[in-house]
Amino acid sequence: MPDPSAMDHRQGAARAADPVSFGRRDFLQRCGMGFGSLALADLLSRQSFAGVEPHFPSRAKHVIHVFLNGGMSQVDTFDPKPELTRRGGQMLPFDNLQTERRTGVALPSPFQFKQHGESGIPVSDLFPHLSQCVDEMAVVRSMHAELPNHEMSLMLMNSGDQRLVRPSFGSWLTWGMGSENENLPGFVALCPGGMPVGGAANWRSAFLPGVYQGTHVDTSQQDPTQLIRNVRNGRMPEDQQRQQFEFLQQLNARHLADRPGEAALEARLRSFELAYRMQVEATDAFDVSQEPESILKLYGDGPQNRQLLIARRLVERGVRFVQTWHGGGQPWDSHANIANEHRRVAGECDQGLAALIMDLKSRGLLDQTLVLCTGEFGRTPSVELGQNGAGASQGRDHNHWGFSLWLAGGGIRGGTVYGATDEFGFRAVENPVSVHDLHATMLHLLGFDHERLTYRYAGRDFRLTDVHGRVIRDLLA
Repeated sequence: MPDPSAMDHRQGAARAADPVSFGRRDFLQRCGMGFGSLALADLLSRQSFAGVEPHFPSRAKHVIHVFLNGGMSQVDTFDPKPELTRRGGQMLPFDNLQTERRTGVALPSPFQFKQHGESGIPVSDLFPHLSQCVDEMAVVRSMHAELPNHEMSLMLMNSGDQRLVRPSFGSWLTWGMGSENENLPGFVALCPGGMPVGGAANWRSAFLPGVYQGTHVDTSQQDPTQLIRNVRNGRMPEDQQRQQFEFLQQLNARHLADRPGEAALEARLRSFELAYRMQVEATDAFDVSQEPESILKLYGDGPQNRQLLIARRLVERGVRFVQTWHGGGQPWDSHANIANEHRRVAGECDQGLAALIMDLKSRGLLDQTLVLCTGEFGRTPSVELGQNGAGASQGRDHNHWGFSLWLAGGGIRGGTVYGATDEFGFRAVENPVSVHDLHATMLHLLGFDHERLTYRYAGRDFRLTDVHGRVIRDLLA
């Protein structure tokens, strides 16, 4: 596993002197498929993929990132604005707040808010099940991004940079912490019905070794053998398959030895090995039919709820980072009719979100699993207009100036509301939180100082938060 000398929590001058070769040695050692007799034996005696010790003790060991891609409206979910209702149909007093499209008068929320739990956190009736879990949740109402654009905001939320190729949070985490289960990917991206905007770039490893990129699974299928195509070999018995695989890996290792520094080749060989090992464990992990009827009823039907159950099963088996996307494209992108569209997509995941929190807690996993639920930005409190400035659609445009998200478990202080937007829900005005702040806080909960978790590439030390970020300590338990 390559690493810069600046990282004082790693060991060995060899790693700092030649990180590429060190990563190759690490890879070959972990392959463990009979390579000891090869002339490459000198490359097999170094560090494993077990990760490193965190900078300080932490409770969180895993992350489940629920991505409501498309943009959840803050004023219709977790940030009630009575003034928006009072000013409905009127122009709002904002100047120079650019959105992606033209907007008009104030659009009151069509949903009703009610306080819940001992903490009294208000949640709209879009989430009747999730609202029962507010005492486990910290709602951040003062998030802000940089542009009202899906692709760039998705990149920012995932990798900390909206323009340049950078590793995603899941890649950073699996590189830093390693994986607890060598038979499953350390980073899994679940998405039913296609790919989100930006595709696989959302879970890329960029300049980190390719083994740390996310593994995409389309969860629209229910049969585990269909979820992961070709996971079983139907033409060859296991002992013959293993012999064939070991022989191919030996040839590949010799090929790699003649091509030092070929990161893509190393990643490809590692993926072959992982695919071989996944044949038994992956089908088990994705087979929710093994769950008792009570758990299946708890989560409910539909691919969004089902993949949240899969996320729990993966975390339970040691997967470090699981990202669940609501669906292909941007399902939460309610430009036309916020009342119908948000009601539909919230209904597809509300029961599963509540079940995830309750299920993790009942199994003693919530304390060590950080759950994040967010979109890439929020939505405007004003109605969206047609491209020519006419024809109000009863929908909302993209709004990066202020939006809401929530976290639970993993050392989060439950029953908390942090920050605020203005009286209409347009701009973050109290304790604003950037995506870099969010990432710094998440890494802190996982035991890492975001300023020290660095990787040397192209002559400089990179980090997830670049030169930004602060830990929001009011969110910590």
